[in-house]
Amino acid sequence: MFTILLKTLAAITITCAPQAEPLGEYWGSGEEESTYYKLVDVPLPKELAIEAGSFEVMPDGQALAIATRRGDIFIAEGVFDEHPEPKFRKFAEGLDEIFGLAYRDGSFIATQQAEVSRITDTDNDGRADRFDTISDAWGFGNYHEFAFGSKPDADGNVWVALCLSKSYHSDEPFRGWCLKITPEGKAIPICSGIRSPCGIGPNEHGVMFYAESQGPWNGSCSLKVLEPGGFMGHPISFNWYELAPEMGPVPVQPNTPSRLEIERQRVKQLVPYAVVFPYIRMGRSISGFQVDQTGGKFGPFENQLFVADFSLGVVMRATTEKVNGVWQGACYPFREGFDTGLLAVQFTPTGSLIAGGTNRGWPVRGSKAYAIQRLDWTGRMPFEIKQITARPEGFNIAFTKPVDRKLAAQATTYQLKTFTHMYRQAYGSPEVDQTEPKVSAVTVADDAMSVVIEVDGLVQGHVHDFFLPDLRSRDQEKLLHANAYYTLNEIPKTLSARHDQPKVDATTNVVPESR
Repeated sequence: MFTILLKTLAAITITCAPQAEPLGEYWGSGEEESTYYKLVDVPLPKELAIEAGSFEVMPDGQALAIATRRGDIFIAEGVFDEHPEPKFRKFAEGLDEIFGLAYRDGSFIATQQAEVSRITDTDNDGRADRFDTISDAWGFGNYHEFAFGSKPDADGNVWVALCLSKSYHSDEPFRGWCLKITPEGKAIPICSGIRSPCGIGPNEHGVMFYAESQGPWNGSCSLKVLEPGGFMGHPISFNWYELAPEMGPVPVQPNTPSRLEIERQRVKQLVPYAVVFPYIRMGRSISGFQVDQTGGKFGPFENQLFVADFSLGVVMRATTEKVNGVWQGACYPFREGFDTGLLAVQFTPTGSLIAGGTNRGWPVRGSKAYAIQRLDWTGRMPFEIKQITARPEGFNIAFTKPVDRKLAAQATTYQLKTFTHMYRQAYGSPEVDQTEPKVSAVTVADDAMSVVIEVDGLVQGHVHDFFLPDLRSRDQEKLLHANAYYTLNEIPKTLSARHDQPKVDATTNVVPESR
């Protein structure tokens, strides 16, 4: 994400994708989105530059902790009020680009560029007075070497995704790797090959993922699973395998230019993108994400991932599933119009989504240098593509409202294309190898809340681009967003090859295979 200089960015925009549309017209549904999800500004003190990098809800459920790229931690009360007029107090300062925050057992756990820290107020005066290093097992030597930390997993481990050095190199130990930091401070290497992460945490099944940005060896932004022993795709960090003998041999060097689907057969550790976010159409620098576990307070998308974007100031949805032992899934438009580049999102006890960030001097959509905003569900139900899942013969498409059965039963209602990207050392990739599969049959569910489409011409390894502008609900509503994008790494051999709600093994970050 933080790798795109203006000159390079302009070149990539010209060669890889069309320009984004004006603010409020990104998906052509800006005004309609506000009918269902209302943006609420959180006023910030004029005398403070609060550039949010991560959030945490305090144990009382009333206050929000805000960690910033400038190295401060603020605690704000009143952010969750219907009409917020929050009061801020500074808890800690002097840290460095905090991109991971949690509160456990009376202390903050903060991930900053050079370490994971435990920060405590021992005399209960409302200010931190004790700073302990939990782990600084990785190297740091350049401002661009960001570190993104998860909230502790079920065993108390913090997963840290480490950005490369100066965007393109791995000059310090474990730059371009993920490390799992135990509560005792032991650093366990998980995987190599990371480029420029911005967001890390569990998917809806409890498995640790991270958000990767477009760039070298990454044709577009994506969500990827942090698979133990895996290689995330960028080989510049291979030099640190000597520090991690438990990871096994150095992977085979991938060919360039090639295709990820081809290189998966050559490089056994290579982990494919689980969800590709088509460049510009679905963000440009995806960032923080969190699962909706609000119990329906945020609308019809319980247990889905909400993914922010830094460059375009939008929030998107994503769903994942494991097919034939490989993670894959879909992304969907959700809400545009935020005031700045988004770095972090956080669900609140009241069922809202807090989003915030900064432009940090980079070009972003949005008029403010930094902002925190809250997204509230208005209670009205949008007509949306709720979720797409893979089937041996095609896809199951679920909706948030019953569909018009006649329209939904027509194969011509479903426009479908596919594409992939070049897997190459160069920066990004155009969309290549396009195909146009045909929907040959449709089965509408008895309750009209979903359809199964049979598709002639599924392409393993391709993004399947869905466009449903002609579909209507039973009440003749248009879809709020007619597009969705499914990354088909694997075609299910049988329906039992899918995992609907598997339970993760926290020690391995792996979902057990179904029997």
